[in-house]
Amino acid sequence: MYSQEQMLYFSTNLLDWYHTHKRDLPWRRSKNPYYIWISEVMLQQTRVDTVIPYFHRFIDQFPTVEALATAPEENVLKAWEGLGYYSRARNLQNAVREVHERYGGIVPQTKEEISSLKGVGPYTSGAVLSIAYNKPEPAVDGNVMRVLSRYFLIEEDIMKPATRTRMEKLARELILEGTASDFNQALMELGAMVCTPRSPHCLTCPVMAHCSAREAGMEEALPIKKKAKPPRPELRAVALIEGTGENEGKWLIRQRPQEGLLARMWELPHVAWEPEGWLSDEENKDVLRKALADQEQIIIQPGEWFMDTEHIFSHIVWKMKVFRAKLTSLSHPTNGGEWIPFHYRWVGPDELQQYAFPNVFIRIMKEWQESNE
Repeated sequence: MYSQEQMLYFSTNLLDWYHTHKRDLPWRRSKNPYYIWISEVMLQQTRVDTVIPYFHRFIDQFPTVEALATAPEENVLKAWEGLGYYSRARNLQNAVREVHERYGGIVPQTKEEISSLKGVGPYTSGAVLSIAYNKPEPAVDGNVMRVLSRYFLIEEDIMKPATRTRMEKLARELILEGTASDFNQALMELGAMVCTPRSPHCLTCPVMAHCSAREAGMEEALPIKKKAKPPRPELRAVALIEGTGENEGKWLIRQRPQEGLLARMWELPHVAWEPEGWLSDEENKDVLRKALADQEQIIIQPGEWFMDTEHIFSHIVWKMKVFRAKLTSLSHPTNGGEWIPFHYRWVGPDELQQYAFPNVFIRIMKEWQESNE
């Protein structure tokens, strides 16, 4: 379908460009498959500049397969805090545990074995096998599909599985013998640095001469990508419950359920908003007070509105109003005072490092600290 001249030109010129222009990234300094695996999971939906410090801290804390496999999950989530998509961290640890138990701590070198690990899809398996082991496997992500769509003028929706399958086949055919590691990284690099989503830098592209999209004047129209549904908005009212007495300067936090969204992470108490929209501040506070009392047996005295913020997931966005509050009672009193269920804690600013929070709650607590300085 594509000429051998066009394909050979692409592969050789891309490799020559990469050897001269590749970025010095920490995971490129080693062929350790464990490190490469971690970097690839972190880089999904996250910018390189953001990932670099996380990568360094993560491998310092969990330098080996065994270290990550045997670490408490809360430590792993804490190390991941700020990267988002926490299911990636859980899946990574679960898969690493499989490697530790089934493969003696050695990351598998076959497509069948590595693809059987939890959370390891075609892209991650291809990236690890090619980059770490130089296996001729494609690693097709968004950057790669954009480059291939433009260079080969592929006018098919890249969100369709059939299009991805076609591009994986094409990418495999482009890998010259013995070059899989560098070729796949070069392809990713070109998409990240030159063949960018908007305003591609065509004049500095090493394969511009045979780029079909540029010849057709379609470089900015490709790739074809069906727009995903925007995340569904959900209103949430948050209680920033401030401690008194021996808990002065602390907040009440709770742990989320064992399963589901943000499982086992910590957060400020909050409730899904039943009214169709926000009410007046006084009415909002009254609804929040009643909802916490009904759902959590937390009795609070709501105070002033503190801030509005939001937390974006892939499919929903929490639109949040935060109210300062004081605790009146929590669950059932005992002879020793208030009984705090296992999933509630009083924490101060110096204790936050012990708990893994979604970023939005860290942001709220930092705003509180700054407002009280």
